[in-house]
Amino acid sequence: MSGGSDEVVRFWERLGLPGLIDVHTHFMPEQVLRKVWAYFDSAGPLTGMEWPIAYRHDEDERLALLRSFGVRRFTSMLYPHKAGMAAWLNGWAADFARRVPDCLHTATFFPEEGVERYVREAVEAGARIFKSHLQVGAYDANDPLLEPVWGLLAEAAVPVVMHCGSGPAPGKYTGPEPVGRLLARHPRLRLVVAHMGMPEYAEFLALAEAYPEVRLDTTMAFTDFSEELTPFPVAERGRLADLGDRILLGTDFPNIPYPYVHQLHALERLELGDDWLRAVCYGNAHAMFDRR
Repeated sequence: MSGGSDEVVRFWERLGLPGLIDVHTHFMPEQVLRKVWAYFDSAGPLTGMEWPIAYRHDEDERLALLRSFGVRRFTSMLYPHKAGMAAWLNGWAADFARRVPDCLHTATFFPEEGVERYVREAVEAGARIFKSHLQVGAYDANDPLLEPVWGLLAEAAVPVVMHCGSGPAPGKYTGPEPVGRLLARHPRLRLVVAHMGMPEYAEFLALAEAYPEVRLDTTMAFTDFSEELTPFPVAERGRLADLGDRILLGTDFPNIPYPYVHQLHALERLELGDDWLRAVCYGNAHAMFDRR
């Protein structure tokens, strides 16, 4: 197998799983993805470091790789960096989900006029998960234009993966405080904190403890790459175990600077047990998306 697929398969077979569910993978229009890759190549201000893309392949090859890894369900995380993009991205993502049935239909939004309308249209069209990127979009989750969107998504129980932590570089609206204000108004919102909220790990774990519908994804957390920059506090490992039913596997494929299997090995070396790994790598997401 190419791309280290055999190692990935051995990982989930050892756990007795049917495969993996990865809630944080990126598929987007080709011209947008090329611009994202160019940004990583240039060590832009939101990364500020060398960031080689491990899986810089065309769309068909990236899909084939995920399937060879045994990823049964994945997402097409995409996001606007300005007004006027989100509805177009949602149209592309809806078509992608039709073409790629193992992809969870993903959508996004931006605080702008008309946002409630196109988010409602996406939900009615079958969107299963949304992406909100407070760092790249440079918007406040508490922007009044988004208030009806949060209510709509909470009522529909559609999860939102939100990049709200201040890593790899802080944004004007990142951090736990604005997210805490959002959740105080919408406690039933199914918020998935991307990247375990790095580097504010403890604060976002506390929000998950306070709000039963809050989850966290593992994207890039615990890997050698992230541990060198923003290590996860050893003292917080017990909270990881306690919240084991609300942590979801995410990887950032294809935009990662190491092999896919390294994310899995990084979770394994936390030594939280096979039951924890089974829940994080498959069971928790299966319960959210595939059980009726």
